[in-house]
Amino acid sequence: MIDGPYFVVTVLGVLGTCLVAGVFCGFSTFVMRGLATLPPARGVAAMNAINTAAVTPPFMILFLGTAVLCAVIAVVTFVLWPDEGTVELLLGSALYLFGSFGITVVANVPRNDTLLKLEPGTAEADAYWPAYVREWTMWNHVRTGASAGAAVAYVLALT
Repeated sequence: MIDGPYFVVTVLGVLGTCLVAGVFCGFSTFVMRGLATLPPARGVAAMNAINTAAVTPPFMILFLGTAVLCAVIAVVTFVLWPDEGTVELLLGSALYLFGSFGITVVANVPRNDTLLKLEPGTAEADAYWPAYVREWTMWNHVRTGASAGAAVAYVLALT
């Protein structure tokens, strides 16, 4: 059984990955659906406002802090190679670091950056909006599942 500081870090990993999964799940299940019903100019403006608000300390501490915790868990697992939970700990770390953080960097953020460069109400923004919503949401589903899967893997490592 995992104990001591390693237990605490793993529990914090569960908490962080769960919270991030919840944020992403909210976007996948209702935020993006709601934004998609708006006229493109309003949807683009609203999403740009959301993306700007997301890059503030509260969410970034959660999102990046969880990535750091997952990396620490992976490194400590490789160093200690515990008798129990090794596979689950490494799987949880990989799911979050690649499936949540990595997808954010290579799929969601580039789309956000492109959208931010577009002036709401222009023909270019109106044309990009439907593809943005569809593609961004698809990748967000992946991030949601990866974050939730990481939490489950960490919980299994603790049992």
